[in-house]
Amino acid sequence: MDENAQTILVINPNSSESVTDGLRMALSGFTRIGGPTIECVTIEHAPPGIITQRHVDEAALHTAAVIESRPDAAAYILACYSQPGLDLARSITRMPVYGIQDAGVLQALALADMFGVIAVSEGSIPRHLRNLRRLGVDQRLAGEIALEGSISVADSGHGEESYELLLRAARKLKALGAGAIVLGCAGMSGHRTRLEAEIGCPIIDPTQAAVAMAFGTLMAGTA
Repeated sequence: MDENAQTILVINPNSSESVTDGLRMALSGFTRIGGPTIECVTIEHAPPGIITQRHVDEAALHTAAVIESRPDAAAYILACYSQPGLDLARSITRMPVYGIQDAGVLQALALADMFGVIAVSEGSIPRHLRNLRRLGVDQRLAGEIALEGSISVADSGHGEESYELLLRAARKLKALGAGAIVLGCAGMSGHRTRLEAEIGCPIIDPTQAAVAMAFGTLMAGTA
């Protein structure tokens, strides 16, 4: 298949169109170099943020339905740090499926000895840690810190309030020894560039990391 005709389908498992718009903006750089088309979609009937385990389990079924309805895609990205339905998705398609936590963490490990994660809420951290143990990389985690206060997924990448909370968390992680920091929510992408410039270490947008991985796989013809 001509790589220019292939589509990487980026699935936002929550119902926030503003989060999806942020993903489109964060991924716009890929369109300048040709190759596969990147399409971002929203699951309109999902909750506005994937926060609880129930949200994750429900989102898994919604995400699988989207994948089944889009067999034309050459690769799929689960654009939620909790990666809802990753195993289910891989069981229903032969095309590659990428979870953004896995991709973001792998990029961090390629850039630094120890990494940190900024979570949008305290309740998400145990779920994230389970996946790090599954990956076998938890010993290289300097720490995971949740944003202080109550910030929605949609607002986590916009405005001064959320930026200051991200900056505070990033400084704590750097003090703990993190040489690279992963944004633990797809909605945080709007603050990545500014945060990296201010904090002085790589700040990884995990959706960008996952798309870069899919992009390279498709361009190399190994999918």
